[in-house]
Formats: sequence, structure tokens, C-alpha cells
Amino acid sequence: VPGSPLTQNLTADYGFGRVGLGLTVNNESAGLQRQTRVVGSYAYHLPLSGDNQQLHFGVSLGFMSQRLENADIYGNPSDPMVGQYNDRKTYLDGDFGVSYTSDHLNIQASVPNLKSVLKKDVIKLADVATFYTAVSYRILLSEGAEGVDAEPKVAYRGVKGFDNIWDAGAQMSIANKQVFLLGMYHSTKNATFGLGMDYKRQYLISATYTTQTSALSNYTNGSFELNLRLNLNK
Repeated sequence: VPGSPLTQNLTADYGFGRVGLGLTVNNESAGLQRQTRVVGSYAYHLPLSGDNQQLHFGVSLGFMSQRLENADIYGNPSDPMVGQYNDRKTYLDGDFGVSYTSDHLNIQASVPNLKSVLKKDVIKLADVATFYTAVSYRILLSEGAEGVDAEPKVAYRGVKGFDNIWDAGAQMSIANKQVFLLGMYHSTKNATFGLGMDYKRQYLISATYTTQTSALSNYTNGSFELNLRLNLNK
């Protein structure tokens, strides 16, 4: 559908020792709005004790560019308001996160879009994430090549200008984590369902579908996401 929201992400990462490096390119479009974000990431993994307990720190830094697509304007593309919007400078942006992981417990916290948090004269935009926290616990049901485990998860996140959102669900993995199913309910009265395959821990393909929030369910359908990953270390 012309003008419908579209999000594209390309990510590459490499780890050595306790350090991880990454690069993420994000491109979003919705109607006339175009947004491009490119960030480099640095992560440090600190071992703690047994059960593979680790503390992880990560920071991302890069730039974001926002503009209106003149070619899609039905009207006067020379409108001075359009020109002023597109003449804005590309600005620095970043994220910060920390997590604790073990063989079973996973605790996460992050502050995305640091520019919107630190910059006082931030331009007002919709749906800007302000924080994210999550807790999950992995339950091993069986071991071996046909191993099965379940991982319930609860998340709490903030969106600027809206009520904070709760998420609760679980992921079920079978065939030693090579096939997985997930389901999650959101306090915005919608849900996410997904399935995927991580063949030999090298080739991953997954798909998720999120139903529309209750406030918009009469006007539009939900969103579909496709994820592809290749592990070059295998």
C-alpha cells in the first residue's frame, strides 16, 4: 500500500575476547516521512561466576537524518515548510544498554534514542522509545538433539507522549533451539506471534506478525516482520 510504514534494518557484528563490535543501518518510511539512522556499537562482556553468569554493557553512537520525500508530495513541493524541514542538519544519536545473563535468567535494561533524552530542544515526533526493560527465565524441559525449552518473558517499555507499555509472553524452542515459536500479549490490547528456524546455528529465518492495537484495529491491519541472519563463524 503506498505510504504504508516500512522499516528496513541491516546489522553486522563481530566479537573477540570480551569485546563485541557492530554496525546497524536503519531506514524507515511512513507517508512522506523518511528516516535513516546509522550507528556503530561497542559491547563489553564481563564474566562473573558459575552458571555462565555475565554482565554486559553496550553503547551505540552514530547519526540520524529525517526528511520529507518531495517526489511523493501531492501539491507544491516548493512549500517553504517542506524546505525548512529538509534543511535540518543530520544529528548525533545513540543508545545505551546493560544486561545480566546466566544459563537461565536474563535481565535487560536500555535507553534508546539518547538524543531525545539529552537534547532539550528535541523536535516532537510520535512513537519515540524512551526506555526498555525485560526479564526472562529459561526452563529446560529436555536435553539432547531433540531438546525442548521454554522461556517466559515480561517487558516494560516507555513511549514518549503515551502510557508505558507492558509485554508478557513466552518462546518455545525445540530440536535443540533450532526451531522456535513465540507469542506475546501487549497492554495496548494487541498480540505478536512468530516462528523461526535456526538451522545448525548458522542460517536463521524467522517471521512475526503483530496485530493492530485496539484503537486502530478498525482502520488498518497489523504489521509483518521478516528476519534473516547468517553466521559466518560456523
